[in-house]
Amino acid sequence: MSFVEIHDLSKRFGATSVFADISIQIEQGQVCALVGPSGCGKTTLLRVMAGLAQPDTGRITIAGRDVLGLAPHQRGIAMVFQNYALFPNMTVAQNISFALEQQGKRGADLARRVAAMIDLMELGPRANARPAALSGGQKQRVALARALALEPQLLLLDEPLSALDAQIRKRLQVEFKRLQARIGFTAVFVTHDQEEALILGDRIAVMQSGRIIQSGAPHEVYGAPANRAVAGFIGNINILEPQTVAQVFGHVTQDAWALHPETISLSATPNAAAISAQGQITDRLLLGSTVRYTVLLEGTALNVDVLSRPSLPPLAMGTTVFVEVDPADVRLLTH
Repeated sequence: MSFVEIHDLSKRFGATSVFADISIQIEQGQVCALVGPSGCGKTTLLRVMAGLAQPDTGRITIAGRDVLGLAPHQRGIAMVFQNYALFPNMTVAQNISFALEQQGKRGADLARRVAAMIDLMELGPRANARPAALSGGQKQRVALARALALEPQLLLLDEPLSALDAQIRKRLQVEFKRLQARIGFTAVFVTHDQEEALILGDRIAVMQSGRIIQSGAPHEVYGAPANRAVAGFIGNINILEPQTVAQVFGHVTQDAWALHPETISLSATPNAAAISAQGQITDRLLLGSTVRYTVLLEGTALNVDVLSRPSLPPLAMGTTVFVEVDPADVRLLTH
């Protein structure tokens, strides 16, 4: 039995189905990244798990205990909201201690737990500051400290990094990953950012239109998308329909091809050992460590990621190149 098990969960608001037939298994110490477009039901699913909303059908167990009949505070769950929900009139230390006080913690035990969380999150210089004086990253750490101070069996996070700028967000992703490895908490992390899901998740569950359409380890979901919907959402994958494959590469197939940009090579001459086609570079985008080229092949645009090297000048617009694909890197999409 997995540490967290969700079986056949469904939720409706009147005649509208928010999600249906949701089943997820999460092992102890894992982070499950729940990813999908806005409006697919991710946040409502999190609220049902936390006990803030009731499902119409299904079952949720944590460590073998059915929690659906329990009040939120009895479930052993802590939640970090998108807006952090910090008390504006309380200091950092007071925000962390508040929930502990509600659990009956007092005196030296309370002070020890609060001090440990402040130290863990490196918030010592800001312990007496109020939320208005904190940066977005500091607020996120306070909210996480407040949740972890409760020592929950399961931590739920609802897009806690979405309001931060890109640089801070990437830094906090790394900090979250290190913290999780250090403490070993079990968590469900909701995001609509596929890159964030790949970075943070030990397991990824992809939601669309209220259903889980694929779940598994990050490399499985990224490397072998189950269908077009997953391929179109996880990574910047090129999807070529059968008629396009035949037109561009001369291969007859009944299935669409999914090609990751980083698995495609560019060459000045064709390679007999690879699937190749001739085209022209129509766009170039520097992505830091890689350069993304758009190559036009028989009217079809293909994204190709090439390692950026300062010693090699980028290819010019209009350059004629051969696109090369290793057959082993082709992923077939049947639906």
